[in-house]
Amino acid sequence: MSIDEIHESNLRFHGCWRFFARNSVAGEVLDLPEVCIASSNVSWSMMNAAFLPAPMETEEALERAAATAARYFMPRGRGWMLALCEDWMPPRLRERAGELFAPHGLKPSMVATGMVAERLAPSMRPLPAMELRQARGSQGRRDIADVNARCYDVPIPTGREAFDVPGLFEGDGKGFVGYRQGEAATSAAVIRVDDVAYISMVATLPSHRQLGCAEAVMRHALGDAERAWGIQRTVLHATPAGLPVYRRMGYRPVTRFHFYMAAPQQGR
Repeated sequence: MSIDEIHESNLRFHGCWRFFARNSVAGEVLDLPEVCIASSNVSWSMMNAAFLPAPMETEEALERAAATAARYFMPRGRGWMLALCEDWMPPRLRERAGELFAPHGLKPSMVATGMVAERLAPSMRPLPAMELRQARGSQGRRDIADVNARCYDVPIPTGREAFDVPGLFEGDGKGFVGYRQGEAATSAAVIRVDDVAYISMVATLPSHRQLGCAEAVMRHALGDAERAWGIQRTVLHATPAGLPVYRRMGYRPVTRFHFYMAAPQQGR
């Protein structure tokens, strides 16, 4: 890993969420001195995000970032998240983050690994036969939304509010669904963020896992992106479950992110 790639992982992560926010029905992007906001303003907390604008060295700066984000999100009543890059602060400050964030309703949620590939490695195994379709209309968007909602254990209407949005799958955004045994089994989206193809919305229903479905739909999506945009370099942020899949495909770890989540405000 390098400082440049750590910086890239932060910027592309933020850039993808900016794309989501700008193309959502009621989304908003704000670049404040203390924190950057990229909020789709939907019920799915992860889609309402705050990011650090730069590396931080002091508790005061980190607490100001959380407080500024909380002042933005709390009046809106939505759940939200703050993404924290391990390599953008010294270990002593990272260890204090949970305590500093707690007064703002933020709790540790999950860890994601920022990864990059200059180009994909050849497939190491036969991939399953599936019908792979680009999500060009409402049914395709709903299939992507429903697969992700079911995999991330959120209500179907919450998933559709976030992802059944035409602007997310036009221009710099492309969504794809893999259909197997008569149902939408897996999904992936590729977003052009500056000079990289950013992979998101990767999810596979439990009954179709361990077969290579996610790899198949990702390779299809990235192949389409390369033909359309001429881009091979690709960035993503992997859950622990997805990490082995992405390593096999040629991605390598760059840094790690800790997600802190705040619940919706009751009564708002």
